[in-house]
Amino acid sequence: MSAFAALLARDIRLAARAGGSAMLALGFFAAVVTLLPLGIGSEARLLASIAAGVLWIAAVLANLLTLDRLFQADYEDGSLDLFALSPLSLEGIAGAKIMAHWLTTGLPLTILSPLLAVLLHLPAAAYPALLVSLLTGTPAISAIGAVATALTVTVRRGGLLLPLIVLPLLTPVVIFGAGTVLASIDGLQNGGIWFLAAFAGVTLPLSPFVAAAALRLNLSE
Repeated sequence: MSAFAALLARDIRLAARAGGSAMLALGFFAAVVTLLPLGIGSEARLLASIAAGVLWIAAVLANLLTLDRLFQADYEDGSLDLFALSPLSLEGIAGAKIMAHWLTTGLPLTILSPLLAVLLHLPAAAYPALLVSLLTGTPAISAIGAVATALTVTVRRGGLLLPLIVLPLLTPVVIFGAGTVLASIDGLQNGGIWFLAAFAGVTLPLSPFVAAAALRLNLSE
């Protein structure tokens, strides 16, 4: 097994075990969507009109909840220093962690979203757009989050800074992701999915290099 695959499998196991970040993200995602009808009422037309935005916002927040686990725990116990001395480059380490985060957080949230969309009375015609938009947009959330986490890895209580750094960058993703779902409900053509694809196409290849540069700077201090 290659060093990249070994690190990927390790992070997936850590996230999936009891108390890991995967279940925490899924539980938060489900709780937010489930509580919403209790707070604003159960009128089907109202819930359907805001379902796309609610699902996308909840997905972003659930991802943010687990971002600090990308590098912080490994930095605190010294594992990150050992990884830096391994044959795998810091770019490869960052790439493996981004992929593991998406596989254990972004992908499960995407799979769960149609079930929760039923609670919000999202029209069945919008389900394909919801799945495609989340599949396209959530990898970018992990990629941008990895850069922000790498920048704050040595900052005490850096997890509190992550939302301030990441949320402004993810605002267009939420807008176009929710817009894609809303357009499908109205039967309109929408270029939001192409924006999400372009955004992911730029951030995914670049983020391992940016995150690695931030890690080198922090580890050299």
